[in-house]
Amino acid sequence: MSEYLWLVQLDIPEEMEDEFNRIYDTEHAPNISKVPGVLGVQRYVLENPVAGVQKYATLYRVNSPDLPQTPEWLAASAEGDWKTVIQPYAVNPTLSMFRAIPE
Repeated sequence: MSEYLWLVQLDIPEEMEDEFNRIYDTEHAPNISKVPGVLGVQRYVLENPVAGVQKYATLYRVNSPDLPQTPEWLAASAEGDWKTVIQPYAVNPTLSMFRAIPE
């Protein structure tokens, strides 16, 4: 079985960052983690700002490149305050799927 990395990068207005991080850590990431096929979730923040690079990134280890489009993933993503409180303010999203290269 192959492993994939779903990389989600985005920016959020500075005044929303505390709420963004709280909801991501306590609701969004835990909800997505429960979706069958999710192998792990790790969040990152850009250490040294670079023009054109989003401040926040999340790596989702998944067992299928189609997983982020499944009804289970979409339902988990819609739970809690993510969709109504955070998603309207998320800007500059980049969504990328990577396949592991066999050793």
